[in-house]
Amino acid sequence: MSEARNPRSVRLAAAQTLVREDPRNVEALRESGREVRALMRDAGAQGARLVHFPEGAICFPDKFVMSVDGPDVAGPADWDRCQWPVLQSELAAIAELARELRLWTVIASVHRLTEPNRPHNSLYVISDRGAVFTRYDERLLSRTKVSYMYSPGVSPVTFEVDGVRFGCLLGMEIHYPELWAEYEKLDVDCVLFSTSGTPGNTAAQAQGHATVNSYWVSVSVPSQHSTPSGIVAPNGHWLARCPADGSPSVAVVNLDDSSEAAADAVTYGRPWRREARSGIYTEHQVIDPRSEDRTAAF
Repeated sequence: MSEARNPRSVRLAAAQTLVREDPRNVEALRESGREVRALMRDAGAQGARLVHFPEGAICFPDKFVMSVDGPDVAGPADWDRCQWPVLQSELAAIAELARELRLWTVIASVHRLTEPNRPHNSLYVISDRGAVFTRYDERLLSRTKVSYMYSPGVSPVTFEVDGVRFGCLLGMEIHYPELWAEYEKLDVDCVLFSTSGTPGNTAAQAQGHATVNSYWVSVSVPSQHSTPSGIVAPNGHWLARCPADGSPSVAVVNLDDSSEAAADAVTYGRPWRREARSGIYTEHQVIDPRSEDRTAAF
């Protein structure tokens, strides 16, 4: 297992946007795109190198809107209802702005596959050159998503910006500690988690994952979500959060392992846990009948 690295500082923005749920609505798709680009400009003006958006930033298709058995019953999704050309044009405009601003942009969207396969629910990682650098596809889907709407992804995804390594998670994957531990093994410095909302205390879970893995966590949620977007340090403390008033906005911080919020966790906590898992206890284990007998008297 690799040693903990000392990445250079990078400035990250976690965004919250109003998520719309009808992919048939052309003007709603356009408005989402305009809102995303406005926040990209805001993040860039605050010096961000990377901006991170919520699940459904352009559209989070509602299961009843998409259902062939709708509008009151969830059923197989009819993806012909999606205005694909409009969605693709908005994503292209976002990519072009990322190039203009020299701003890495992580944006959620539906990724179309070859028919008859269902699409992926994805996070596009758009580089500061305006090209899709990589894509993360949600792996552990909700029952509705996997039954009626999407094809699950198959692998974790990492990428680096200025020497800082990021991983991506999506949807309801905050509930699966093994996915977060997987990224610790992949030596990431920060996990970008995008969701449209999921049951449970999202804020507390994000803090827990950051603390036990000693890395940064960026949480991006819709502006209508009860928990505002923000960034958690490796010690589990929130460093910055968007306003809780439902307004589209960004929270911007420097990810710097030499900061007070990160130094102990990154310098001592993470390396020690790695060493503890490497088998160092074996030579100290003993063969003793009083150890083996678990019913032995005091």
